[in-house]
Amino acid sequence: MTSKKRALLKVVILGDSFVGKTSLMNQYVNKKFSNQYKTTIGADFLTKEVMVGDQVVVLQIWDTAGQERYQSLNAAFYRGADSCVLVFDLTVQKTFKSLDNWKEEFLFQASPRNPENFPFVVLGNKIDLENREVTTKRAQAWCQSKNNIPYFETSAKDTTNLEQAFQTIASNTLKQASQGTDVELYNDFPEPIVFGENDESKSSAKRCSC
Repeated sequence: MTSKKRALLKVVILGDSFVGKTSLMNQYVNKKFSNQYKTTIGADFLTKEVMVGDQVVVLQIWDTAGQERYQSLNAAFYRGADSCVLVFDLTVQKTFKSLDNWKEEFLFQASPRNPENFPFVVLGNKIDLENREVTTKRAQAWCQSKNNIPYFETSAKDTTNLEQAFQTIASNTLKQASQGTDVELYNDFPEPIVFGENDESKSSAKRCSC
Protein backbone atom coordinates (compact mmCIF):
# COMPACT_ATOMS: atom_id res chain seq x y z
CA MET A 1 0.00 0.00 0.00
CA THR A 2 1.45 3.37 -1.02
CA SER A 3 1.76 5.90 1.78
CA LYS A 4 0.00 9.20 1.30
CA LYS A 5 2.25 11.93 -0.01
CA ARG A 6 3.10 14.83 2.28
CA ALA A 7 2.75 18.49 1.38
CA LEU A 8 5.88 20.56 1.96
CA LEU A 9 5.22 24.17 2.94
CA LYS A 10 7.91 26.78 3.51
CA VAL A 11 7.24 29.13 6.43
CA VAL A 12 9.48 32.15 7.06
CA ILE A 13 9.65 33.78 10.52
CA LEU A 14 10.47 37.51 10.55
CA GLY A 15 10.88 40.14 13.23
CA ASP A 16 13.41 42.26 15.08
CA SER A 17 16.29 40.77 17.03
CA PHE A 18 15.51 39.46 20.53
CA VAL A 19 11.77 38.96 19.90
CA GLY A 20 12.16 35.18 20.28
CA LYS A 21 11.97 33.84 16.73
CA THR A 22 14.57 31.12 17.31
CA SER A 23 13.09 30.20 20.69
CA LEU A 24 9.60 29.86 19.23
CA MET A 25 10.85 27.57 16.48
CA ASN A 26 12.94 25.42 18.82
CA GLN A 27 10.16 25.10 21.37
CA TYR A 28 7.58 24.17 18.74
CA VAL A 29 9.76 21.65 16.91
CA ASN A 30 12.12 20.30 19.57
CA LYS A 31 10.19 21.09 22.79
CA LYS A 32 13.24 22.92 24.12
CA PHE A 33 13.69 26.39 25.57
CA SER A 34 16.87 28.22 26.54
CA ASN A 35 17.43 31.62 28.13
CA GLN A 36 20.78 31.81 26.32
CA TYR A 37 20.54 34.16 23.36
CA LYS A 38 22.54 33.43 20.23
CA THR A 39 22.28 35.65 17.18
CA THR A 40 21.00 33.97 14.03
CA ILE A 41 23.32 34.63 11.10
CA GLY A 42 21.68 34.35 7.69
CA ALA A 43 18.98 31.74 8.18
CA ASP A 44 18.39 28.27 9.58
CA PHE A 45 15.44 25.91 9.41
CA LEU A 46 13.77 23.00 11.15
CA THR A 47 10.92 20.81 9.96
CA LYS A 48 7.75 19.69 11.73
CA GLU A 49 5.09 17.27 10.50
CA VAL A 50 1.46 18.12 11.31
CA MET A 51 -1.97 16.98 10.23
CA VAL A 52 -4.41 19.37 8.56
CA GLY A 53 -7.62 17.42 8.21
CA ASP A 54 -6.53 14.22 6.48
CA GLN A 55 -3.52 15.83 4.81
CA VAL A 56 0.00 15.28 6.13
CA VAL A 57 1.84 18.61 6.05
CA VAL A 58 5.55 19.16 6.61
CA LEU A 59 6.29 22.70 7.73
CA GLN A 60 9.77 23.81 6.75
CA ILE A 61 10.20 26.65 9.25
CA TRP A 62 12.89 29.21 8.42
CA ASP A 63 14.33 31.33 11.21
CA THR A 64 15.95 34.48 9.81
CA ALA A 65 18.29 37.08 11.27
CA GLY A 66 16.58 40.13 12.74
CA GLN A 67 19.62 42.39 12.71
CA GLU A 68 19.73 44.95 9.92
CA ARG A 69 23.24 44.02 8.76
CA TYR A 70 22.03 40.51 7.87
CA GLN A 71 18.81 41.49 6.09
CA SER A 72 20.44 41.55 2.67
CA LEU A 73 21.29 37.88 3.21
CA ASN A 74 17.74 37.07 4.28
CA ALA A 75 16.16 38.21 1.03
CA ALA A 76 17.27 35.04 -0.75
CA PHE A 77 15.47 32.91 1.84
CA TYR A 78 12.14 34.71 1.38
CA ARG A 79 11.65 33.43 -2.15
CA GLY A 80 9.39 30.44 -2.50
CA ALA A 81 7.82 30.97 0.92
CA ASP A 82 4.25 29.74 1.33
CA SER A 83 3.62 31.67 4.55
CA CYS A 84 5.21 34.39 6.67
CA VAL A 85 5.09 34.67 10.46
CA LEU A 86 5.66 38.18 11.83
CA VAL A 87 6.87 38.19 15.43
CA PHE A 88 7.15 41.05 17.90
CA ASP A 89 7.95 41.31 21.60
CA LEU A 90 4.94 42.34 23.69
CA THR A 91 7.29 44.06 26.15
CA VAL A 92 9.11 46.21 23.56
CA GLN A 93 6.90 48.61 21.63
CA LYS A 94 9.42 49.36 18.88
CA THR A 95 9.39 45.71 17.77
CA PHE A 96 5.64 46.05 17.16
CA LYS A 97 6.18 49.24 15.17
CA SER A 98 8.62 47.31 12.95
CA LEU A 99 5.93 44.93 11.69
CA ASP A 100 4.96 47.19 8.79
CA ASN A 101 8.55 47.28 7.56
CA TRP A 102 8.98 43.52 7.87
CA LYS A 103 5.73 42.86 6.02
CA GLU A 104 6.57 45.27 3.20
CA GLU A 105 10.12 43.98 2.91
CA PHE A 106 8.91 40.39 2.67
CA LEU A 107 6.34 41.16 -0.04
CA PHE A 108 8.93 43.12 -2.02
CA GLN A 109 11.61 40.43 -1.82
CA ALA A 110 9.40 37.33 -2.07
CA SER A 111 7.11 38.72 -4.79
CA PRO A 112 4.24 36.28 -4.15
CA ARG A 113 1.75 35.89 -6.98
CA ASN A 114 -1.18 37.02 -4.80
CA PRO A 115 0.20 39.51 -2.24
CA GLU A 116 -3.23 40.71 -1.10
CA ASN A 117 -4.19 37.25 0.14
CA PHE A 118 -0.77 35.92 1.13
CA PRO A 119 -1.08 33.97 4.42
CA PHE A 120 0.58 36.02 7.16
CA VAL A 121 0.27 35.25 10.88
CA VAL A 122 1.32 37.63 13.68
CA LEU A 123 2.71 36.41 17.01
CA GLY A 124 2.98 38.73 20.00
CA ASN A 125 5.64 36.85 21.95
CA LYS A 126 6.71 36.82 25.63
CA ILE A 127 3.19 36.85 27.06
CA ASP A 128 4.70 35.23 30.16
CA LEU A 129 6.43 38.52 31.09
CA GLU A 130 4.66 41.25 33.05
CA ASN A 131 6.07 44.49 31.64
CA ARG A 132 4.13 44.50 28.38
CA GLU A 133 4.04 47.65 26.25
CA VAL A 134 1.65 46.53 23.48
CA THR A 135 -1.98 45.85 24.31
CA THR A 136 -3.98 43.02 22.80
CA LYS A 137 -6.47 45.55 21.40
CA ARG A 138 -3.75 47.49 19.60
CA ALA A 139 -2.18 44.39 18.07
CA GLN A 140 -5.56 43.05 16.97
CA ALA A 141 -6.46 46.39 15.40
CA TRP A 142 -3.23 46.34 13.35
CA CYS A 143 -3.92 42.80 12.17
CA GLN A 144 -7.51 43.64 11.23
CA SER A 145 -6.29 46.61 9.19
CA LYS A 146 -4.01 44.24 7.23
CA ASN A 147 -6.74 42.03 5.79
CA ASN A 148 -7.54 40.32 9.11
CA ILE A 149 -4.22 38.60 9.74
CA PRO A 150 -4.61 35.92 12.45
CA TYR A 151 -3.06 37.04 15.77
CA PHE A 152 -1.80 35.00 18.71
CA GLU A 153 -0.09 36.00 21.94
CA THR A 154 2.55 33.38 22.61
CA SER A 155 5.31 32.31 24.95
CA ALA A 156 8.28 30.29 23.78
CA LYS A 157 9.03 29.64 27.45
CA ASP A 158 5.73 28.17 28.67
CA THR A 159 4.32 27.28 25.19
CA THR A 160 1.21 29.47 25.51
CA ASN A 161 -0.78 29.33 22.23
CA LEU A 162 2.20 27.86 20.37
CA GLU A 163 0.47 24.74 19.03
CA GLN A 164 -2.66 26.69 18.12
CA ALA A 165 -0.64 29.34 16.28
CA PHE A 166 1.33 26.90 14.15
CA GLN A 167 -1.74 24.78 13.45
CA THR A 168 -3.40 27.91 12.08
CA ILE A 169 -0.28 28.66 10.08
CA ALA A 170 -0.34 25.15 8.58
CA SER A 171 -4.06 25.22 7.85
CA ASN A 172 -4.14 28.69 6.27
CA THR A 173 -0.96 28.09 4.30
CA LEU A 174 -2.19 24.79 2.89
CA LYS A 175 -5.51 26.35 1.96
CA GLN A 176 -3.87 29.21 0.07
CA ALA A 177 -1.21 27.05 -1.55
CA SER A 178 -3.78 24.50 -2.70
CA GLN A 179 -5.60 27.18 -4.66
CA GLY A 180 -2.54 27.61 -6.87
CA THR A 181 -0.03 25.18 -8.28
CA ASP A 182 2.76 25.59 -5.74
CA VAL A 183 2.07 22.73 -3.30
CA GLU A 184 4.91 20.23 -3.45
CA LEU A 185 4.11 16.60 -2.64
CA TYR A 186 6.73 14.07 -1.59
CA ASN A 187 6.97 10.51 -0.32
CA ASP A 188 10.58 11.03 0.76
CA PHE A 189 12.37 14.23 1.65
CA PRO A 190 15.98 15.05 0.80
CA GLU A 191 18.55 15.76 3.50
CA PRO A 192 18.09 19.44 4.44
CA ILE A 193 20.75 22.00 3.63
CA VAL A 194 21.10 24.15 6.73
CA PHE A 195 22.63 27.60 7.00
CA GLY A 196 23.60 28.31 10.59
CA GLU A 197 26.17 29.84 12.86
CA ASN A 198 27.87 26.63 13.89
CA ASP A 199 27.80 22.86 13.63
CA GLU A 200 25.44 22.56 16.59
CA SER A 201 22.66 24.43 14.79
CA LYS A 202 23.19 22.30 11.71
CA SER A 203 23.05 19.01 13.57
CA SER A 204 19.93 20.01 15.47
CA ALA A 205 18.11 20.66 12.22
CA LYS A 206 19.24 17.38 10.71
CA ARG A 207 18.12 15.45 13.77
CA CYS A 208 14.60 16.80 13.39
CA SER A 209 12.66 14.14 11.55
CA CYS A 210 10.04 14.88 8.91
